[in-house]
Amino acid sequence: MTGRVLFISGIDTDIGKTIATGVYAKKLMQEGFSVITQKMVQTGVQGISSDIIQHRKIQGIPLTQEDYDGTTCPYIFPYPCSPHLAAKLAEAEINENNITQATATLQKKYDYVLIEGAGGLCVPYYQQRTTLDYIKAQNYPLILVTSGRLGSINHTLLSLMACKQQQIFVHTVLYNLYPNVPLIGEDTQQFLQAYLAKAFPLTQFMPIEYMKDC
Repeated sequence: MTGRVLFISGIDTDIGKTIATGVYAKKLMQEGFSVITQKMVQTGVQGISSDIIQHRKIQGIPLTQEDYDGTTCPYIFPYPCSPHLAAKLAEAEINENNITQATATLQKKYDYVLIEGAGGLCVPYYQQRTTLDYIKAQNYPLILVTSGRLGSINHTLLSLMACKQQQIFVHTVLYNLYPNVPLIGEDTQQFLQAYLAKAFPLTQFMPIEYMKDC
């Protein structure tokens, strides 16, 4: 049997995806599963993906051979911008088949592969292809990261509506409790839980404390 894949995206950039991915990976490990994380593409770095390094710190494990050979992050570009532009500036193209093949390689070894996207759901990685398109094409369940900061209700509902339109199963909404926003954050959490119960009854809701991308 091959490992199960979960794709982790967010309602926006800097919403807490990296920490959320590491925390969820550690949760699965504590349940007895073998877990590896993957980064679809990372910009603004060179060498090993800094997000992958952060995942391993949270998981409490050293970097793996797949981290060193690039399997866990097939595309890394130095300019800090949207993947499609970062690739263009590097005179390269992002081939989604390479990402899919890397995931398949990881599935042979691990029970779970958690793939962290870049930015929000509609970030383009190649011409008019977005992260949302990739998730739909691969039929991956989605873990959506949100928070209680101002504007999150709007961004979260729009992301969920896009998933429903594209028939993407939203496995879990991870609610980032960092930063703590008095009144707004508490109300946002209650609103989203009630919305999910009505519109997405199969979707889990999981608050996580002190998440912040590094």
